[in-house]
Amino acid sequence: MNQKVYEQYAKLAVNVGINLQPNQEVIVSASCECAEFVEHIVKECYEKGARKVRVEWSQDKISRLHMQYQTEEVMSEVLPWEEEKMKHMTKVIPCRIYVDDSDPDAFAGLDMKKVSNSRVARYKVMKKYIDQMENKDQWTIIAVPSPSWATKVFPELDEKEAVEKLWEAIMKTTRLDQGDAVETWEKHIAYLKEKSEKMNALNLDYLTYKASNGTDLRIKLQPNHVWLSARETSLQGIEFSANMPTEEVFTMPKRDGVDGVVYSTKPLSLQGQLVENFKFTFEKGKIVKVEAEKGLDVLETTLDMDESSRYLGEVALVPFNSPINETGILFSNTLFDENACCHLAFGAAFKNNIKGYETMSEEDFKEVGFNDSVNHVDFMIGSEDLEILGYDFDGKEHVIFKNGIWAI
Repeated sequence: MNQKVYEQYAKLAVNVGINLQPNQEVIVSASCECAEFVEHIVKECYEKGARKVRVEWSQDKISRLHMQYQTEEVMSEVLPWEEEKMKHMTKVIPCRIYVDDSDPDAFAGLDMKKVSNSRVARYKVMKKYIDQMENKDQWTIIAVPSPSWATKVFPELDEKEAVEKLWEAIMKTTRLDQGDAVETWEKHIAYLKEKSEKMNALNLDYLTYKASNGTDLRIKLQPNHVWLSARETSLQGIEFSANMPTEEVFTMPKRDGVDGVVYSTKPLSLQGQLVENFKFTFEKGKIVKVEAEKGLDVLETTLDMDESSRYLGEVALVPFNSPINETGILFSNTLFDENACCHLAFGAAFKNNIKGYETMSEEDFKEVGFNDSVNHVDFMIGSEDLEILGYDFDGKEHVIFKNGIWAI
């Protein structure tokens, strides 16, 4: 990919994604294969006034070796230097840029129970630091093609052609091919904000979902819910855009208020494995039955990581005619596929989806039924005939989605 695209993409991530402010610190998490692009991100951060930029490197093949050969006990360890690093981050509150290029099948065939158990063990130690930083920081996720990811998306092409083709798709879906990317994103953010404001004005009690594939679901919303979209504001008062691309308007369901059946409409890349054609049955908010044609083991292992993983944390509205879906590409990457059509997420909810969350204590969140979990897993349920109806507290019906797209 040419240097001009790298520069434009880095500028978008830094100026719109994290919206870096002078003298802030930045942590970039990326694969070694992205080194050339990451150089542009680091440069843009410093030119925007960053105090310090740290890059945390990873590599799928090496990560796989760690998972394969380390014992569960070793994988579960949180060493003193790791805890000290987290303590430092709670004081500094760095901006975070995540650069994703993962192979969707990177960890296929591994003992995912061991991986899940170690992740839960580490989370128990790290959670107090994560909570201290929650909603205070600016963060964003972007993606660049790796050969392994690109050839999974375009198996009919050779490696070089596949990478070029995936770059084209990423440029289109992140609006890098529409002139001034920052200006284009500002217009897109304004459009999604208009949709979220309309949803907030309706003050809905619950939603119903129906589609010809068998989806028949009722989702009661958190009574004091707020619909958010492409632009969020940190507790430090700084705006940022967490996902690039993004097409969603999202909020919080009531933890025990979900009943019915929902079918997935796209594969889910989960812990380095693909889960395909799955179905959830809900009763009083809980996933009580799971079926899948592929990847059932990893799906059930993830759902069993903690009690809250079997409850929903997010409801997201995305039209079926989104730019991502119109590419006709199955990215096998949640960042893109979740923004192709409507999705839900099991596991952790977002605190800023509750009105007045800024002044709420942990006890307050427990009292309203906030779903706290080690997981937050988005799965796609949108289809071209999906109908979503909303009902306000007076029982009035509102058509939200008709034939898979916005009706408001």
